[in-house]
Amino acid sequence: MKRISFLLFSAALALSACGGSQQSTLAPDGKPLPKVYRIGANEGPKIQFRMLDSVNSLRQASGAAPLQLDAKLNAAAATHSRDMSVQNRPWHFGSDGSSPIDRVRRVGYFGQLKGENISETYETELETLGAWMQDQPTRDVILDKTATHMGFSYFQESNGKIWWTLVTGAPISNTINLASN
Repeated sequence: MKRISFLLFSAALALSACGGSQQSTLAPDGKPLPKVYRIGANEGPKIQFRMLDSVNSLRQASGAAPLQLDAKLNAAAATHSRDMSVQNRPWHFGSDGSSPIDRVRRVGYFGQLKGENISETYETELETLGAWMQDQPTRDVILDKTATHMGFSYFQESNGKIWWTLVTGAPISNTINLASN
């Protein structure tokens, strides 16, 4: 009897070792557990251009002209993404009380600020864009037909949380419309 018990125990132990330690990929609500999206050190420009291409595809479908990536707006977006992380809250004001208009002026962009979208997430830039497109105010920033420039950047914390910022703008027109009789 001891021998059969020993053999059954040994067999059970061997079978459990074969299975390995599998972690559940489902959360208690039955949905897949999120995976941390890690951004590599040299991926910044690729991410910015991937977002620009995606935004421009959405704009084209809505009849809006494409945006151009603007280095100054990228800098303003990067500064705000890092600052939101420091503050540990997604909002449009800097830790120094600065507004989006203040930030674009500080980096030397003297066009008109058209809008700013922000996000605190573990999702990719394209998942974040999808979420922005589902919300009317953030969708309006992306599809604003008067916008011509875009800045986009992020800051990723060591735990994987990403702070995204998208800024749109347009040059101030220097033309004066004179009516003649």
